Amino acid sequence: MIPHNAATDNRPLQEADSPTPRPPWSGTRPPRLSEQSTGFQDWIARGWGERDVPAPVDAAAARAAAEHRARLSAELPGRTVVLSSGVARNRNGDADYAFRADSDFVWATSCQAEGAILVMTPNASGHDVVLYLPPPARPGERDFYASAAHGELWVGPSAGLDAWQRALDLPVRPRADFVPPAVTTDEAALAEIAEVVSDLRMIKDDWEIARLREAIDATVGGFTAVAKEVPHAVTNGLGERWLQGTFDRHARTFGNGPGYATIVGSGPHAPILHWVRCDGPVLPGQTLLLDMGVEAHSLYTADVTRTIPVGGVFTETQRAVHDLVEASHRAGMAQVRPGAEYSDFHFASMEVIARGLHDWGLLPVSVDEALAPGGQQHRRYLACGVGHHLGLDVHDCGSSVYDRYHGAPLREGMVLTVEPGLYFHAHDETLPPELRGIGVRIEDDLLVTARGHEVLSGALPIDAAGLERWTREHAR
Repeated sequence: MIPHNAATDNRPLQEADSPTPRPPWSGTRPPRLSEQSTGFQDWIARGWGERDVPAPVDAAAARAAAEHRARLSAELPGRTVVLSSGVARNRNGDADYAFRADSDFVWATSCQAEGAILVMTPNASGHDVVLYLPPPARPGERDFYASAAHGELWVGPSAGLDAWQRALDLPVRPRADFVPPAVTTDEAALAEIAEVVSDLRMIKDDWEIARLREAIDATVGGFTAVAKEVPHAVTNGLGERWLQGTFDRHARTFGNGPGYATIVGSGPHAPILHWVRCDGPVLPGQTLLLDMGVEAHSLYTADVTRTIPVGGVFTETQRAVHDLVEASHRAGMAQVRPGAEYSDFHFASMEVIARGLHDWGLLPVSVDEALAPGGQQHRRYLACGVGHHLGLDVHDCGSSVYDRYHGAPLREGMVLTVEPGLYFHAHDETLPPELRGIGVRIEDDLLVTARGHEVLSGALPIDAAGLERWTREHAR
């Protein structure tokens, strides 16, 4: 649900930008004595063995990125294209957020290095491509011991530019050689490039689909790990944060980490759309909403939600809410197929929700009035959308425009989520008391296929009875 923590700065590049904006002695005081000591500098420069560090890219990833660049080149003939991996944002003091490379850059390069820049310069047949990278600081260079961003004593051994060039099969030059072309200061041009890349990223190739399968399979394992810990969280008062930490540890172990801030909402927290604080108890007898996704090492992410009963059995009221959301979910998924309008699954899900709420006497108008553009009263209980594209970003292709996203037909190779829900807040006085504090969301990841769709996250049950059995089977 939640976009990945905004921990990368990708503003338009300026000539004065540095790939290492951090203090050179991040985490400790500058060693004034060492800076003045020729003995120290001479001694620390000598006696280090050679290391052959390969670039962290496999051949299939590099080939996929090359195909992505070819598609991008074909879309922007005669145009200079610049994409940046970004640099880590400052968190506080001399501490930075963990670096996560920009998604457009990764799509076009399969490289996740900080401070890197891809330049595609037009030629008669397409584009010349050069990747600029900050070289690692080796023994004998000051930054070997003085740079917290690139010094080997700080970050460990890193691949050299030659290794990156071999792995990616494209020219790689030192970041210091980069001369910003005019496009890097033209915000309108950069926005257009981002828009084009978003549109291209909507259709996943076989390599990307395989990476998404990996992320989703790892996420299903994470749900199992969390379910096992639910009784422990209740009995020992460890609460939502214990379960959040359980999933995040799983994501870090079997992938790059969580693809977005993990949501664990128990009882009255379940209706809160982005409950990422996760600082409440896990309440016996209440619903527990789990919105979680593993980001694979490739940076492709899953996004899956299930709402389970703490204790393994829904109450009659909880089950009724879940059944309505399930009916909405199935109606939405049934509309996912090539040629269908992107908005079809949204409207199908919303109609089921509106009719159900009307049957329960919760709407002040008729179903037709509620579904009309000027109505939408049912959205009080479902204020968010019911799906989005999925890929390198949890809300993928976000730079695209309406006509090519929400207003466009679905095509084979797209991957999207369907995620209706009902969110009955504990302080909502339009609701009968028995509904207040119940939140239910079901979210699956779907691949649009030639004949319809495949539910990539189908290993997890979506019906109430199936979720009850699944919860009881995995509880310790």
